[in-house]
Order: sequence, then structure tokens, then C-alpha cells
Amino acid sequence: MRRNVIRDLINWKASEERKPMVLKGARQVGKTWLMKEFGQSCYDSFVYFNFDEEDELKSIFETNKNPHRIIELLSMIGGEKILPGKTLVIFDEIQECPEALNTLKYFKEKANEYHVIAAGSLLGTLLAKPKSYPVGMVNLLDVFPLTFDEFLDAVVPVLYDYYVNIRKNQQIEDIFHSRLLEAYNNYLIIGGMPECVDSWVKHRDPMKVSRIQHELIEVYENDFSKHNGKVNSGRILMVFRSIVAQLAKPNEKFMYGVVREGGRARDFEEAIEWLVSAGMLGRVYNVSKTEHPLSAFDRLDQFKLFVFDTGLLKHMVGIDNSAILLKADYQFKGPLTENYCLQQLRGQFEIEPRYYSDKNSEIDFVLQYGTEIIPIEVKGGEDKSAPSFKRYIADHQPEYAIRFSKRGYRKDGDITNMPLYLVRKMREML
Repeated sequence: MRRNVIRDLINWKASEERKPMVLKGARQVGKTWLMKEFGQSCYDSFVYFNFDEEDELKSIFETNKNPHRIIELLSMIGGEKILPGKTLVIFDEIQECPEALNTLKYFKEKANEYHVIAAGSLLGTLLAKPKSYPVGMVNLLDVFPLTFDEFLDAVVPVLYDYYVNIRKNQQIEDIFHSRLLEAYNNYLIIGGMPECVDSWVKHRDPMKVSRIQHELIEVYENDFSKHNGKVNSGRILMVFRSIVAQLAKPNEKFMYGVVREGGRARDFEEAIEWLVSAGMLGRVYNVSKTEHPLSAFDRLDQFKLFVFDTGLLKHMVGIDNSAILLKADYQFKGPLTENYCLQQLRGQFEIEPRYYSDKNSEIDFVLQYGTEIIPIEVKGGEDKSAPSFKRYIADHQPEYAIRFSKRGYRKDGDITNMPLYLVRKMREML
């Protein structure tokens, strides 16, 4: 599969400011595959070390701080000479060996000619505690499930060729519009987890995809109970399992009382932080004003939580595939579509999306683009009634106002309507 993040790794390889690279992201999003693919396609060779599978590796890092000595010993274990700039050194499941994570600092200071990349599950939770890793001595890169464009490239390459060439204000022919909407519906069902996409490409069997999604959720829930941090694993599980009920509420705002009757922020704050750091949930803050800079107006006690993969959320809710495919107005359509949009918007803009609500209106997302603030309305179907969105536009007169829906790509007065399959291209279409 083609992954967009490979471009970031190629830029990292060429950068004069390169430091050891650490990939963050939930388990099973493709970090190991990505590191090996990068090593294979961009270096003469790579050496791969997994701290979960090879326990004895840890002793090298426990007894040595000199990176040149470590490289010498790793060369012997890997069976080939590790050459600066020519061999990619891969450390996988590095969270199993805190000493190895710490050694990255010495690679930066004393042996930066060697190209070192590391990854591990739940690394985000470790990196959220600055004492546990070499702050400022590593580059960090987030890895997420496949975005819609990556999914399209893997599943319908011919349609992807058309998709990448769509330009601002272009007329999209009806035949391509309907095919891209069909691909969008499939993405809601399958999501972007590499194993699910791979299964769909090979078998086109929704039952197999559903089984993989079920197993992945079990793996994640088992991870919560296995983690050895100070955060209560039962509370992590309770928060994770409450997401469906949270998003099913009319305003979707996270409420501690939904997790457990009488629940308070102090009971579940740490569990939420853990899930967000682990890359399992995306948090969107409410803002008190839609002005630049957006983050200055965060209401830290008001936020929504979304699942990091739309296919997994769809499975957790238990939406039948026929509801999505037959254009029915099914329950949970709005939250699922918003979850999808957030997944595609992530990383396009320097400031993460927020949402806005006041007495008169609720805006699904607001984005900062330079000094402009862009309001976004998300519709799961073709409906274009949006009284509060129109009221907001009349009051604030933003330069851009975007509605994502299943309608065609067109300008409706002050609103630009973008089909849902174009969310991933929003930035380049402005």
C-alpha cells in the first residue's frame, strides 16, 4: 500500500537537522511495515531489532551508553556491517526497553551519522511523560490508519488517478461523483486499518473485515489491562466503551456522568489523557470565540472525543452495512460522518480542528488557516438546510465557509459545498 507518511520519512532522511526518528501511533496502524518499506526502498539495506521478541537485546543497552559500541554489537547480531547513511537501523517495540529509548539521545549527540528509526505500541503514553525519553533529541512522527486517498489508491487505483487530479472549482462528472461516493461509503464500513483494507482488497468479504475489526477492538481492550502505568486500567476501558453513548447524544459533548453515574472529571481525566496520548481517541475542544489564534479560546472543560478509525467506530456502534449503502437516514449517521471528517482533516492544518457552540448555533468544526477561521458544516446526506450555519456566516462573514455532504462540488451562495470524498483534499482546494 502507498502511505503518505513515506514522504515525511524521505524528507527526514535528507534533512540536515535530522535526529533519531520515533513513530507514534496506535497498535496495528502499520508502523512496522512502514519502517521496513522505508528501509527497503530508500536505503541500501536495513537491520531490524524487535525488543518484544528478542529479550537478550536489552542487555546491550543496559550495559552500554556509547552509540558506536552499540552499533558494533548490533552489526554482529544483525549479521551485516551497519553503515552511516546507507543502513537504516530499526528499533521496534522500543517501549519494552526504556534504556534503548534513552540511548537515542546519545545517537543524536555522538553518532548522528547513523540513521535510526524507532516505534512501539503505546509509545504516545510514554512520550507524554517527558522524563521517560530524550526530549528535544528525537524527531516525532504520528502514524494513523489509511486516509481516504490512501484507501482509494489501494482499492480502486483507476479511480484514485482521477481523484488526485481534481482541482479547485472543477466540474466533477456525475459518473465519477457516484463512484467516489460509493468508495466513500465503503470506507465508512472498512475504515483505514491496514489489515482491514488488505483483507478487502484480497477478498471483498465484509464479514472478514468485520471479524478483523472485532479482533482489533479486543486487542486494544486487552492492552488497557496490560499497561503498567499509574492510570487505572478499568477507568480507561470505561471511557473507551462510553464513546458510542457520548457521540449518540444530541450535542456529542463528552460528559463524565455518561461513563459512570455521578462520575466527575477527577475520576476519568487521567484515563482520557492516556487514551488520547495512546492515539486511540481524538479530542476536539470547544472554543469560546472563533478568532485567531484559535487555541487561545479553548474551553478545556468542554470537548468531544472521537475514535481514531471510522471503521472501528462503525463496528463498535453496530451499524448494519445496508444502512450505509442504501442511503437510509440511519441513527448515528451524523457522528459517524463527523468522525470520518476529523480523520481526514487531521494533519492538513497546523492547528488541530475545534468546534464552536453558542446560544444560536453549533458549528461542527472550525479550522485556522493562516489568520482566517473557517467554519465547517458536516452533513451525512444531501440535506442542505443549515439554519445555524447560515446564521453564523451572516454574523461573522468568514472568507471561506465549507459544507461537507453527498451533494456535488459547487458554490451555494457564501457556502462552498464539497462532497465528503474531498475532505482529504480540502486544504489544496481552498
